[in-house]
Amino acid sequence: MTIVAEVEIPAGFVPQYAMAFGAVDAPAVAVHDGNPLPVRLLKKPAGSVPLAGSLGASGFAGPFLPELDRPIWVTLSGDWSGTVDLLRSVDGGVTKFPLTAGGARWARFTANANEAAAEESEVGASYYLFATLTGGTLTYRVAQ
Repeated sequence: MTIVAEVEIPAGFVPQYAMAFGAVDAPAVAVHDGNPLPVRLLKKPAGSVPLAGSLGASGFAGPFLPELDRPIWVTLSGDWSGTVDLLRSVDGGVTKFPLTAGGARWARFTANANEAAAEESEVGASYYLFATLTGGTLTYRVAQ
């Protein structure tokens, strides 16, 4: 013989053990795929400090210390000629490696640009610019 306990509900309802929401004077509705919470993810402005300046001769600029999971934008301007590479380091700049995609050089610039070049996911990674200038002055900015 099975004994089933009766549930007494003095208030006339059964509380849900899941997320629900509703208007102040409306019944609560359970959260599910067809009725998601009315929220959206907002990111705060990036707290990383932009790397900005100018170079009149070949050399390095950096480091840029990015926040994780945000695009890293490279902006190059001015009247310059040569190449500029975005480099990545995971040892505080002791070694710097060029970015690659499928083994081919990535984030190498030969003209003014303004584009997202990378997105970081490793804590402690840093970025540098290396310019090989053959003339002019390069103005740069690396930021998020």
